[in-house]
Amino acid sequence: MNILLLGSGGREHALAWKIAASPLVTRLWCAPGNAGIAREAECVALDIADHAAVIDFCRKGAVDFVVVGPDAPIAAGIVDDLKAAGFKAFGPTRAAGQLESSKNFTKALCRANDIPTAAYQHFTDAGAAKAYIRAQGAPIVVKADGLAAGKGVVVAMTETEALDAVDRMFGGSFGHAGAEVVVEEFLRGEEASFFALCDGEHALPLATAQDHKRAFDGDQGPNTGGMGAYSPAPVLTDVICARVMDEMIIPTLRALNAMGAPYKGVLYAGVMVTEQGPKLVEYNARFGDPECQVLMLRMMSDIVPALLACADGQLKNFSLRWYDDAALTVIMATRGYPGDYGKGSVIQGLDEAPKIEGVEIFHAGTLAKDGKILANGGRVLNICAMGKTVAEAQRRAYEAVDRINWPQGFCRRDIGWQAVKREKG
Repeated sequence: MNILLLGSGGREHALAWKIAASPLVTRLWCAPGNAGIAREAECVALDIADHAAVIDFCRKGAVDFVVVGPDAPIAAGIVDDLKAAGFKAFGPTRAAGQLESSKNFTKALCRANDIPTAAYQHFTDAGAAKAYIRAQGAPIVVKADGLAAGKGVVVAMTETEALDAVDRMFGGSFGHAGAEVVVEEFLRGEEASFFALCDGEHALPLATAQDHKRAFDGDQGPNTGGMGAYSPAPVLTDVICARVMDEMIIPTLRALNAMGAPYKGVLYAGVMVTEQGPKLVEYNARFGDPECQVLMLRMMSDIVPALLACADGQLKNFSLRWYDDAALTVIMATRGYPGDYGKGSVIQGLDEAPKIEGVEIFHAGTLAKDGKILANGGRVLNICAMGKTVAEAQRRAYEAVDRINWPQGFCRRDIGWQAVKREKG
């Protein structure tokens, strides 16, 4: 098969690495890709927001299957356009993808289908949102309705912080994403990531994971797209996973089907495990980044038949096998992220780090120039490792981090702390 993968981040490098290992693949392209992805696939300089150009490439390259990595093309309807042009794709349609592209759409769906989630209100003007916040008090959560690269959520511990978030969102800090705002109750508990492959009707749960959203150690600092992750997540026990499937995933698929927008692709549920049981924090319409990286490392089965089964509605009798070992990834980001950061700093030591047992490096924001690897984004490298325990995977990952010479970069030093604490008992 000829496969085209869309995207350029660490998630896409992990997907490219896993897809490239499949015996079903003849040619693998990635648009636009990055310096690391170039090792697994042929990178093509396509603007993936230009759907006509993507379709033209598919025709010329006789592409059999398109795998969509990021959220923006899904929200823009790339899957719909590919389908209309006769190309099979992995990912939901624009209508089904509203689970991620509109917080209000998801909240209303939860309310209508008794899916456990935080109490909320939806606002189109700042005054009403602020009045609601003053009435509710803090802590409280303020979310931009649209896509904001994982940064459009403010967990406000004080009323002032919440009111300031409303001003920033309606003031245009998140562009069009903040034109509408959802304000919801603060949930107490431990958050983890639940993934299920979906074919419109059936869902196949994947391994569990937990990511780290805050920029600095001890879960301090601003929210980011994710600074690290590990799998499995012990907080998602078999009992909790069964409840997530029965109380969230299955009712969601049923509701979307009834709307005439069947969900095909991977559905990512951010789940808060509270004293009252699991509650939905948010849905994403694609693999989490960086959770995808640890899932790909732990997946024993070939991923390509699973992705095809989603597109073809054939998941009913499908199963996947997983390695028992834990996987952990540490994100190395450019200093200044998630705020303003520079580009073009040189990264050295990338040949030495993967020599450590169980270590794999995925590139998130890199560029190859004159034989050097340069930083070209906020989140730049994913230093991943496997181990018999999360503690072993963590030790190996940080040993690899310490072999990388990149003064302009930083990372958290406590990725996996909750699981390591549990392992120590």
